[in-house]
Amino acid sequence: MADVPIPFRVADRRAETHDTWTLRLEPAGGDALPAFAPGQFAMLYAFGAGEAPISVAGTAGATLTHTVRSVGAVTRALCAAAPGDVVGVRGPFGTAWPLAALAGRDVVLVAGGLGLPPLRPVLEAILADRDRYGLVSLLYGARTPADLVYAADLESWRTDGAVTVAVTVDAPDETWAGSVGVVTRLVERAAFDAGNTVALICGPEVMMRFTAAALRDRGVAPDAIWVSLERGMTCGTGHCGHCQLGRLFVCKDGPVVRHDTVEALLRVAEL
Repeated sequence: MADVPIPFRVADRRAETHDTWTLRLEPAGGDALPAFAPGQFAMLYAFGAGEAPISVAGTAGATLTHTVRSVGAVTRALCAAAPGDVVGVRGPFGTAWPLAALAGRDVVLVAGGLGLPPLRPVLEAILADRDRYGLVSLLYGARTPADLVYAADLESWRTDGAVTVAVTVDAPDETWAGSVGVVTRLVERAAFDAGNTVALICGPEVMMRFTAAALRDRGVAPDAIWVSLERGMTCGTGHCGHCQLGRLFVCKDGPVVRHDTVEALLRVAEL
């Protein structure tokens, strides 16, 4: 794990929505970072602006993919980085999705909004060794069709047939012909063997809370539901305390945690 930012060069920059961009980063020098596991995050440094925690949305050798929403000074600078620009990367940080525990099980991936990028690496890992897993479903919800990310990936996953893809939006436009409503409605209709299912959820906390409840209502065991948390992570090592959630420090005890271990904490608005 790097204590100081390692320089990476922006190799590619792609717009996902009006305020969200996907960056593909390649090492700019001889230094390398340890491999990132699906679910972990990096601290991305925009020189002159600062540092922000961003989930890893994909890896290929030493190349990293990150999808970033422009919401503050640092993320605005990252989203504005053009091919050839250099950013700093520290990591890997945090816990990973329990990929080994998914073998032989049905897998349900549920994403809300920008919760799809942290789930993309585990889905790609499943697809790379598809025979190890049972039924695999990706359930994805966003506010509007314009807020959906990874349009090309969604179409590729859907047409490949190795995973069932269901997408819904809260507010359709005149071009939308898909499902309308919250993502929990997709859980109600999804095909899986509840007694042999592991579910991975990433999205806004209220969405994860209701999705976990919907999965339990379908019969999925509480200890088979995992979530990825988000807090104001500043140091990445649990020292600053900004990301504390009860007894946990999300940057090192998370972001991926078993839902039943944090369910009570997530019910307390002040936390």
